[in-house]
Amino acid sequence: MLNTIQWPGQQAMQAWRHDFHRHPETAFQEHRTSARVIELLTSFGLEVHTGLAGTGVVAVLKGLRGAGPSIGLRADMDALNVTELNQCEHASTHTGRMHACGHDGHTSMLLGAAQALASHPDFAGTVHFIFQPAEENEGGARAMIEDGLFKRFPMDAVYSMHNWPGLPVGTAAVHPGPVMAAFDIFDLTLIGKGCHAAMPHLGKDALLAACQLVTHLPALIAREQEVHKPAVLSVTSFNAGDTYNVMPEAIKLRGTVRCFDMPQRARIEQRFRDAIAATCALHGLEARLDYRVSYPATINNAIHSEVCADVLTTVLGEGQVRRDMVPSMASEDFAFMAQECPGVYIWLGNGEDSASLHNPKYDFNDANLPLGMRYWVELVGALLRDGKLPA
Repeated sequence: MLNTIQWPGQQAMQAWRHDFHRHPETAFQEHRTSARVIELLTSFGLEVHTGLAGTGVVAVLKGLRGAGPSIGLRADMDALNVTELNQCEHASTHTGRMHACGHDGHTSMLLGAAQALASHPDFAGTVHFIFQPAEENEGGARAMIEDGLFKRFPMDAVYSMHNWPGLPVGTAAVHPGPVMAAFDIFDLTLIGKGCHAAMPHLGKDALLAACQLVTHLPALIAREQEVHKPAVLSVTSFNAGDTYNVMPEAIKLRGTVRCFDMPQRARIEQRFRDAIAATCALHGLEARLDYRVSYPATINNAIHSEVCADVLTTVLGEGQVRRDMVPSMASEDFAFMAQECPGVYIWLGNGEDSASLHNPKYDFNDANLPLGMRYWVELVGALLRDGKLPA
């Protein structure tokens, strides 16, 4: 199979990636990106479907060996609201937006695999190339599913990858179970009674109450959760008052909760609500809480993970695939797809000196383009060569 494939060159894939990087588009606004993806997929001779979740694209390729399993390969397309600080030739041309998470690279690697496999689809079954909008915070995967992704394109398994700063280029990591955490977000307003700062006894001090609440919340994790089940509760924004001599009437907090275990997730939410209620009762306050359950945990299928690890070893070499890395407390909406059918989400090293994800100096490492493409192609061969998936 591999000997007869026409592989896209490094320069072509790099040109795609740099073009996407220059023109970043955020959640559900990926119109130019989507149009370019459609143009390329059509030129490869694929059956292309558009409009899922607005800007989502699915391309279908049937194997020459006839009927067999149906799988999905997924890449995210959206950028972030970050102002790029890189001075490279392909830097963002849109102030305040950049590809700070490498989705430009993910899209380009999957395009390369689509072109390669379309040149000689020597497998049994069907491959769906899924180009997803709005991974960052907006749940584009969920939106595609609600728009009929798996009903219109039934799949027996689905796969994705993400570049990973800190891992050397030419290495990868595979987890046999949890890989990315679930996350929830909250907006909380504590309402007291404002007054002159010189006469606090005439008011109800929401600021003092909010400070006490924030300092007590870590105990909900450190002293109430099972120590072998990681969890994080972070207050990330605290807004209170705007002058020297007024005790503010209302305090606004926001933050996030992350973990891997779903019953634990529910317990943390309830104890968070209990802490708010107790604080309000003590200080005579009113609370307005908007608690939003967002992404589930991304849990890899153990059997399929072994196949992915073996394929990565073939592509990268012996000793280059880590199976011992701890899961990340960051989150990923591929979790919604992995709930629909067996799924695997792997990490591909972006370099030990890479800026972190979401950093204004981050850039996807172009050396990964042929590696990611080759992984996708080899994975299709391993899964569909004999017309049956691992059981």
